[in-house]
Amino acid sequence: MNLQFLFIAALSALLGGSLAQQDGSECIKANAQSCGECIQVSETCGWCADQNFLPVGTPKSARCDDLKSLNDRGCKQIENPRGTIVINKNKEVTVRKDKSEKLKPEDITQIQPQKVTLKLRLGEPQTFKLKFKRAEDYPIDLYYLMDLSFSMKDDLENVKNLGTDLMREMREITSDFRIGFGSFVEKTVMPYISTTPARLLNPCAGDQNCSSPFSYKNVLKLTSNGDEFNRLVSQQHISGNLDSPEGGFDAIMQVAVCQEQIGWRNVTRLLVFSTDAGFHFAGDGKLGGIVLPNDGRCHLENNMYTMSHYYDYPSIAHLVQKLSEQNIQTIFAVTEEFQSVYKELKNLIPKSAVGTLSSNSSNVIKLIIDAYNSLSSEVILDEVKRPEGVDITYKSNCKNNVVKVGEDGRKCSNISIGDEVYFQITVTSKKCPSAAKQEVIKIRPLGYNEEVEVVLEYICDCDCARKGEPNSKQCSEGSGTFECGACKCNEGRIGQTCECSKDEVRTEDLDANCRKDNGTDICSNSGDCVCGTCECKKRDNPAEVYSGQYCECDNFNCDRSNNKLCGGHGRCECRKCICDANYTGSACDCSMDTSTCLARNGQICNGRGECACGTCRCTDPKFQGPTCEMCPTCPGVCPEHKNCVQCLTFQTGEKKDTCKEDCKNYHLIRVEQKEHLPQPQDQPPRAICKERDEKDCWFYFTFAVSNDMNEIHVLEKLDCPAGPDIIPIVAGVVAGIVMIGLALLLILKLLMIIHDRREFAKFEKEKMNAIWDTGENPIYKSAVTTVVNPKYEGK
Repeated sequence: MNLQFLFIAALSALLGGSLAQQDGSECIKANAQSCGECIQVSETCGWCADQNFLPVGTPKSARCDDLKSLNDRGCKQIENPRGTIVINKNKEVTVRKDKSEKLKPEDITQIQPQKVTLKLRLGEPQTFKLKFKRAEDYPIDLYYLMDLSFSMKDDLENVKNLGTDLMREMREITSDFRIGFGSFVEKTVMPYISTTPARLLNPCAGDQNCSSPFSYKNVLKLTSNGDEFNRLVSQQHISGNLDSPEGGFDAIMQVAVCQEQIGWRNVTRLLVFSTDAGFHFAGDGKLGGIVLPNDGRCHLENNMYTMSHYYDYPSIAHLVQKLSEQNIQTIFAVTEEFQSVYKELKNLIPKSAVGTLSSNSSNVIKLIIDAYNSLSSEVILDEVKRPEGVDITYKSNCKNNVVKVGEDGRKCSNISIGDEVYFQITVTSKKCPSAAKQEVIKIRPLGYNEEVEVVLEYICDCDCARKGEPNSKQCSEGSGTFECGACKCNEGRIGQTCECSKDEVRTEDLDANCRKDNGTDICSNSGDCVCGTCECKKRDNPAEVYSGQYCECDNFNCDRSNNKLCGGHGRCECRKCICDANYTGSACDCSMDTSTCLARNGQICNGRGECACGTCRCTDPKFQGPTCEMCPTCPGVCPEHKNCVQCLTFQTGEKKDTCKEDCKNYHLIRVEQKEHLPQPQDQPPRAICKERDEKDCWFYFTFAVSNDMNEIHVLEKLDCPAGPDIIPIVAGVVAGIVMIGLALLLILKLLMIIHDRREFAKFEKEKMNAIWDTGENPIYKSAVTTVVNPKYEGK
């Protein structure tokens, strides 16, 4: 260590401290040591390649900054490589001028462009436009895969004429249509089938004649001959098994991977899966002692699947992978009983559909046509082998200018033949690969054989790095590569010009230069001592910086007010607030401006207080508010606030239409019972109010001032005078009328009784006074005859 080095170190710390006081940025915070590291921080970062850009001793990472800051600091040569988009293949989508024109599948284009090269810089999105047009008369391959277990016996009869009938219907959609047929039953091991010799020859009970059980059979390769389909299907016989779920997944896997045996072309591929039962999947093979996972390869010999006893059923995820790879769209034609099961399966398999199969498959042609129309009218974009660290987002402009974003941005529905839809595809790189090589993504619409090849080239270093000088003399006699205006140090070397070895960084001689006042803390525990100079640490918030020769200062550890540094009225320098004009205090929270204390009468604090730090302190305890003008307990408070309380609580009163404008400064608290209203002795002081509305109803509230707000506690129920009770009144009137009537009747009856008694007494009296003749009637003869028995002796 010599005096020259110490002088450089001190100058470096001074300049570094002044630079560190600037607001930090994401670019500076990254502490990038080369141009390549800098441009990988953010798309907004640039690297200054001017050789003499930094003063002596300034950290090399200061070359990496946002573009505006570099320009402001006078940098002339800024390295800021940008991404690009190159369209390599852009064949126009097919437009048929003559509808009778026949085109080969490879001559039909539905997607444009076909190849794009993107140069990606980290964090910088690149967007290109993709057009899709559904072609007319596009070829279709349809493979009919049927369950031939015994329960499908009547279905087989209806399928025997399917070839010519379906061919005729599909001719309305495309002139190039091919159809194939396959069948499946179950794995040929116990407990899925009976392995007794008799049951192996005929698995059906009774006198039913069934064929031997099998796993999967490719009966007919894809052909345009519908009669051949009918002939071969007519020769098929029902078989049988023991359990209800079938081995359909084995068959689907073989149909998907056996390209040559099935005869798939690069056209629309449809697989119709017809069954009236559920399915076995991965893991179910253990019941038969089969534990090897399905290998996803073709194992057809003489059109028969020969490894059903060796490999387990495939998993749903494995099937999804293979069907997607081969662009096969699946139509599940199943009976009503199993609709719910296959609808759940459909949700897991992209570009698949479920149709309800009648009990005897008589509606299978309509089911296929409807499912095809549904599948072909929807476009879903998917990418193959997306590299790690690459984000892809989609935005679609569908039919009728319907715009979708997010996960729905990769879909368009209700697309008819000839319709054009557009997708905006945005690709963003989040990191550079370990080896900056090309990577390829293939984006394709599910169910279609066409795709867009997207070649990704990563920008992980600057152009100036290619012109670097290895082992340059400018880098401490060959201790690094001089590139992009700075030294990129060799392994084990550090410093602006690679002047220090990592082994020397912590020696006592160098550390002594980084201690303030011979203290024990190196760089005040806020930095690192590099080559005898403190390099202050960077914080998560780039606006917060350490500074000073020994990193003893910072701009974020000052006093705060209202949760703001220096109250928002000053700046923090070396842990002390430097207040703006008209502010004072350790946190710059005391305003010397008295304008906020002026009352409406022009007096400071209404003459009833003093202004301290821009706030009134009322000396008269009855007065409150920001300017000591509010008196909650003074007379007249209740009528003054009556209308606002009425409109805020009950939406009535004179201010109900202007309530929001006139009653802003109110804090309303509703209470349910009168006893819950605050009492006069509660703090802060308050007025107890009772006011009457236009309906003669009383409402009760209290008024106080709290935190410059009118605090109102109000009883939410009105006290209205009770109205007349109609029912008792009516009942009383009716009862009164009845009682009066009864009384009148009783009085009338009583008068009649009295009158009758008087008349009877008068009659009796006259009778007693009457003199009657007592002579007998000579004609009268008694009606009594007395007869005496002569023999009666009186005993």
